[in-house]
Amino acid sequence: MNVEAAMARCLTLARRGWGLVPPNPMVGAVLLRDGKVVAEGFHAEFGGPHAEVMALGAAREAARGSTCVVNLEPCNHHGKTPPCAEALIEAGVARVVAAVPDPHRTAKGGAVRLAEAGVAVELGVLLEEAAALNAVFLWNQVRSDRPFVALKLATSLDGFLADSGGRSKWISGAPAREFAHWLRAGFEAIAVGRNTAELDDPELTVRGSITPRIPPVRVVISRTGELRRDLRLVRTAMQHPTVLVTRPDRRQAASQRLAASGVSVLGAADVAQTMHELTQRGMHSVLVEGGGALATALLEADLVDRIYWIQAPIWLGAGVAAFGPRSPVALEAAGRWVVTERRALGEDTLLVVDRRLCLPAS
Repeated sequence: MNVEAAMARCLTLARRGWGLVPPNPMVGAVLLRDGKVVAEGFHAEFGGPHAEVMALGAAREAARGSTCVVNLEPCNHHGKTPPCAEALIEAGVARVVAAVPDPHRTAKGGAVRLAEAGVAVELGVLLEEAAALNAVFLWNQVRSDRPFVALKLATSLDGFLADSGGRSKWISGAPAREFAHWLRAGFEAIAVGRNTAELDDPELTVRGSITPRIPPVRVVISRTGELRRDLRLVRTAMQHPTVLVTRPDRRQAASQRLAASGVSVLGAADVAQTMHELTQRGMHSVLVEGGGALATALLEADLVDRIYWIQAPIWLGAGVAAFGPRSPVALEAAGRWVVTERRALGEDTLLVVDRRLCLPAS
């Protein structure tokens, strides 16, 4: 196995930490000797051993003289665990190959420490793939004014969220719905517009194979401040934190109407301020699940960092469009999004695109 194949394996291992390690990054590590895997590990839970330490523990004396392949530069600080850079040095690892430099202000510097100890260091292998995996973590190291915002859409081939009668259950199949629950586990907030909340009456909870370390906050954006009290989002607000965001002049009335239900109400003049207010309250990543008007407003304001687009192999001809009209852009001026994933979800197809990759300086 070469280092590129080992790095791909690191990314697969790292993904096992989805929803379980935030705010830490997802990290996997593989130890190689003469092209063969000596041991591997991953960061499994917040506060637990890091990937490198797990791999070193599995390898024991076989780690001496090996190459450690890891998707993030080994940390160089004492936090909940000792520095991984020091653990690698003490274990006698001869070479470290990392994908992404660690931009964390207190954890960075592992590569320098390793080099000072005589360990060969290489950065940048599968850089873009590794950066895409930890996009939320990397974003939050450089931006504090708003969260990482992702749209999740399930549409027909012709781009409709629902048919002409407003029916959307179910455009996508069971595998796509399982993926949606997995996806929710990795975000700190799940947001929808008022129309989606009232038409679909969703719970917006995580009910898949992963129980997230911190369940996401449910957010409804309603310009008028109206939200029916018989909805499941409102009726379960005491059990699952729920926030309504409305115009500042509607906040007081909405707060009074929903006070007994446990729904918190925030005031925001527009979608940009909405995202800022969510960040101020500890929501550093937001998954927006509908509807079309909210998605269009976020795109128009250049507030979308990633789109998870699930396309079902059906044609509807008419219905609820996923995207409304936006300001026109000439073809030569249209920025291309970065494709980070394509795969089948049963009969459906998942396309993941990022507006831009957050690549820390080495």
